Amino acid sequence: MTMLTVTGQGQVTFQSDVLDHLGIRPGDKIRLNLLPNGRAELMAEQTQGSWDELQNFFAGKTNGQQFSIEDLNEAVSEAAAAAVEAGSIKG
Repeated sequence: MTMLTVTGQGQVTFQSDVLDHLGIRPGDKIRLNLLPNGRAELMAEQTQGSWDELQNFFAGKTNGQQFSIEDLNEAVSEAAAAAVEAGSIKG
């Protein structure tokens, strides 16, 4: 069991082993669900991309070139593999 101390300002610092266990990296969001009987559930927030991000994904990278669905699938696969390798997402 991990014990945390609350500061006078109501802040808590999580140890790196706890953050690693939860898969939380710097800049990530944490979801805290308040449960009955004074309990809570803590987990890494699973972020979702937006349509705007997807629409602008290739902006400035294509020089006007059009891509087939196969090209797009390959690019998405490569980006996902890179994100897993970097630890941004779990494989």
